[in-house]
Amino acid sequence: MSFLLREAEKIVCAVILLAMTALGFANVVVRYLTSYSLASTEELLTNGFLLLTVFGAAIAARNGEHLAVTILYDAVPRPVRRVILVLSSALSVALLAMSAWFTWQLFANQFESGVRSYALQIPAWYYSVALPFGFALVIIRYIQHAFERWRGDTQEVVADV
Repeated sequence: MSFLLREAEKIVCAVILLAMTALGFANVVVRYLTSYSLASTEELLTNGFLLLTVFGAAIAARNGEHLAVTILYDAVPRPVRRVILVLSSALSVALLAMSAWFTWQLFANQFESGVRSYALQIPAWYYSVALPFGFALVIIRYIQHAFERWRGDTQEVVADV
């Protein structure tokens, strides 16, 4: 069970990428054999890319691999680094929390209004229901990485003494 919790976003991304690859391949085969395209594949692949991006961001957040400009962070003394770490983490979490909130509002609006997708005519909320949870997972992984950086910085101080 701990493996699933630790690697949840990787599993989700692998399943989405596998499904998208199979769907894209099936569309190419059908188009090659019949000169027609599966119209719904664009809708499914577009929404798959969206989910893949959000859950991929959780992987990057956990590993500390988001794009960052660290020239100032690297140039300042260790106590100032901690202030920068706390400030940047708080701002990042606030932005992600707003993203989670607004995607939740999107989901609620789509659910209540009954809007349907353009190609498959299924409820549009099917595509957006995972987004708030994806952003919440990014927040959790970002906080985990910030704590690891904080502890690593503390251990460096002890090692220097």
